Amino acid sequence: MAKELRPRNEDIACAICGRSILKGERIEPYLAPGGQRHVVCELCTDRAYNEGWIRESAHDEMPATMRRPDQGRGLFGKLRRRRGTEAEAAPMADEEMAPDAEEAAPAEPAYEEPLPEAPPEPWAPPPRERRREARHVRAVPTNAQVKVERALELFNNSEHVRTIGGIAKTLGEPWVSAAPLAEAPAEVSIVVAWELSWYRYRVDLGDADDPVSLVAKGQELDELDESMRDWNATALSDGRLAVGVAS
Repeated sequence: MAKELRPRNEDIACAICGRSILKGERIEPYLAPGGQRHVVCELCTDRAYNEGWIRESAHDEMPATMRRPDQGRGLFGKLRRRRGTEAEAAPMADEEMAPDAEEAAPAEPAYEEPLPEAPPEPWAPPPRERRREARHVRAVPTNAQVKVERALELFNNSEHVRTIGGIAKTLGEPWVSAAPLAEAPAEVSIVVAWELSWYRYRVDLGDADDPVSLVAKGQELDELDESMRDWNATALSDGRLAVGVAS
């Protein structure tokens, strides 16, 4: 299995989880169904396979797609071919249907009594448009500690847990900070940081569909505001977060 090593001066991010590839970490090039080339870390190879991507090293072994003769021709090409066939057949049809000059003029059609007009259909009101389903909204706690606990619970049920757990296997246990946002009472900021990398997430306590989102990431702790470095939570070995700092 051919894998690539990250060059020293090139900043590469995984096309699946979006995190920056660490120095010395192995990566695998994949090809999407449209032919685009993507770089995937070792932790996301299963997810790349589920997306239908194939390893670039195995691309030459895939059978070529057989195309039918008409495949690839656009609509205009088919119309031109159809019009050409009709144009060739038109003169022959005109010769066969042309009347003889010596024949008499056709007789006038017999009088036909017009059919009675159909009664107008009764008026009916137009169908009502289906009301769009309302977005599911959760109740937001008012206590700051309860907000933090609820935010960590939502984070632990998201796909971001796998990213944190995978990085922790390489860099060790991270520092974790979780605090409600003053400008958005229904949102909580979560920061997971190591000496060489950090990730900042935002949890919307009122969103029941997709509450957790990655806001920013970096490599130096000095890039974070001092208020975001108040470590008050812990990351478990599998990437889940818990309230309180481990002793």
